[in-house]
Amino acid sequence: MTRTLRDIRPRRVAVVSLHTSPLDQPGTGDAGGLNVYVLETSRRLAAAGVQVEIFTRAVSSSMPTTVELAPGVSVTHLRAGPFEELPKEDLPAQMCAFSAGLLRAEAGRPPGWFDLIHSHYWLSGQVGWLASERWDVPLVHSMHTMAKVKNLELAAGDRPEPQVRVIGEEQVVDHASRLIANTGDEAAQLMDLYAASPHAIDVVHPGVDLSVFSPGDRLAARAALGIKPGAHLLLFVGRIQPLKAPDVLLRAVARMVEADPSRREDLVVAICGGPSGSGLEHPTALADLATSLGIADIVRFEPPADRARLAEWYRAADATVVPSYSESFGLVAIESQACGTPVVAASVGGLRTAVADGRSGLLVASHDPGEWARALERMTTGERQRLADGARPHAEGFSWDATARGLIDSYAQAIGEHAALPLAIGTP
Repeated sequence: MTRTLRDIRPRRVAVVSLHTSPLDQPGTGDAGGLNVYVLETSRRLAAAGVQVEIFTRAVSSSMPTTVELAPGVSVTHLRAGPFEELPKEDLPAQMCAFSAGLLRAEAGRPPGWFDLIHSHYWLSGQVGWLASERWDVPLVHSMHTMAKVKNLELAAGDRPEPQVRVIGEEQVVDHASRLIANTGDEAAQLMDLYAASPHAIDVVHPGVDLSVFSPGDRLAARAALGIKPGAHLLLFVGRIQPLKAPDVLLRAVARMVEADPSRREDLVVAICGGPSGSGLEHPTALADLATSLGIADIVRFEPPADRARLAEWYRAADATVVPSYSESFGLVAIESQACGTPVVAASVGGLRTAVADGRSGLLVASHDPGEWARALERMTTGERQRLADGARPHAEGFSWDATARGLIDSYAQAIGEHAALPLAIGTP
């Protein structure tokens, strides 16, 4: 008998996020959009009746083995290496220990407990590949970022991703049952750079919490954050590292001040985040750059913020600036637009989907500071309001509930293919 996707529903899913936990605060270290994605999709999957257990590496001896994150969602900390944060470059040496912990955890459950594994990032994909064969369940994998893409779009002075990651990603692509791509651009990269089968790729857009990230009183937000009512506030949110290119924002602002010294009186640049990746080697590099450019007096450095405070920053800003060299999607851009604040972003990867150029923000084709200065100047004119008017409507096209529905369809496809069941795709 032919079955439809609606006939197949996963009951329990093992989510593997080896290198970072959804409990971590995004914006520093290795915590970022991936953490938000795992947290939000797990909650929505559970609300749809799919039980989720997230496996991540324990980085502290004080962590409980299992944390109940939400009804139907738990986080299990597996011992793999020392109880401390480790650079991602050191984590391949812990994959064996993590895999052993994962297999041991599953062995204590009834046979067939998990219907499938969803791994995030290549390190988790390697572990998921092993576990999927051991448990005889399908592996669904999300890349989030790809070494070959990052190396093609490398920031000046940044380190290329190592060959061990390239090989590891190729292996995961070859062995995953389904691949989740955030956008059509990412799907094309998987096919062009990793020879992924187009039939194995499901494009599922990430979402945004439209209740938390929503328009609000701009002046009240500014008062709460200590920003003058008449200032032109340019906001950067994210990890401080060359890939995210916050230096491009500072260099562009320096150009604006050089062209019009009176700009110093009304421009404020807020950098909300902490050092990460290769940025950890010189944690004061961005502050030092602001000083050398002569704009330290108009730059504020803020620690990573929780969601409520982050929403206040978005509401307070004239524009959120996302100058990254590579982004698989760009959750910051969607969160900002959901708050009614337009975005100036690099025209790369998923940002071309996350930002509607000319309607909810502006896309900049290069990383030339002069070109960025011209785009940012437009956010201090009447054009800013027109783009702000289009920001929220664009963001409303993305929701975590829709993401979860897309994942459930992909899971059903993976389960059906794994069991060699004939499926009538798209049949109501």
